Amino acid sequence: MALDPQARAILDLMAAAGNPPLETRTPEEARVAASRLQALSGTPEDVAKVENRTIAGPAGEVPVRIYTPQGDGPFPALVYFHGGGWVIGNREIVDVPCRRIANRAGCVVISVDYRLAPEHKFPAAVEDAYAVTAWLAANGSKVGVDASRLAVGGDSAGGNLAAVVALMAKDKATFALRHQVLLYPVTNHDFGTRSYRENGDGYYLTRAAMQWFWDHYLGDTRNGRHPYASPILADDHRGLPPALVITAEYDPLRDEGEAYAQRLAEAGVPVRAKRYPGMIHGFCWMPGAIEQGVHALDMAAATLKEAFAD
Repeated sequence: MALDPQARAILDLMAAAGNPPLETRTPEEARVAASRLQALSGTPEDVAKVENRTIAGPAGEVPVRIYTPQGDGPFPALVYFHGGGWVIGNREIVDVPCRRIANRAGCVVISVDYRLAPEHKFPAAVEDAYAVTAWLAANGSKVGVDASRLAVGGDSAGGNLAAVVALMAKDKATFALRHQVLLYPVTNHDFGTRSYRENGDGYYLTRAAMQWFWDHYLGDTRNGRHPYASPILADDHRGLPPALVITAEYDPLRDEGEAYAQRLAEAGVPVRAKRYPGMIHGFCWMPGAIEQGVHALDMAAATLKEAFAD
């Protein structure tokens, strides 16, 4: 279908700002620019409790923000990883989505500020993401969490990290996950898909920007073939937790997200795949400006609530 009018308004707003392309900026400049877009997320909802703390990681303490809903615990929990190409973004940009999911899924949401590239290249972000999830599996009671009911989720590069944490948990046989919520995830270090050809320029996330992100993240491009960078390349996807995979029609990442959903289904993993027509990359963290972002977050919350049910 045609580009959604609300998505078009966002693109027009960005074009009018006249900012240089992301790939021409330094990581520091890109991070400042990304922080200015937080207003698109809308007004944060109240939750019963918000706590900023740190959790021990492989290279030091990892900052997290814990959102606890109303009610009596222990609660199930979603470990959430923000997007931003592993280079930009932080827990602030996903504050509104995390609050909404916590309230509607009735779960604790742990938003993770993993180490960013290029200061910390692959697999630093992966290691932090896994360490926080593993800590929660072992110590959930310390933060009011029922560790037998855990899920992982994230958007874009955060969706990549969620998929990778699920793979690592299976590979290491360390803990079980109830679900994985993958919002337009990065799943493959490959720019040759149809959606890259169709949507690689003019729809917010560009092919050039993704190349910039990957180059900063990987260090050595050969790392892009590692399944913990490109989870679609894992040898075996059997036994992974059920997944919700959300994609956007006008997103260069559309096809790799849908290909990952298909790969999971072929491996016998229960999958729900939903493409949002007329949408651009990033719409799930723009619920203040794009109504379909609200719908997608509520779908994620409803899916988690069902997955957590005993």
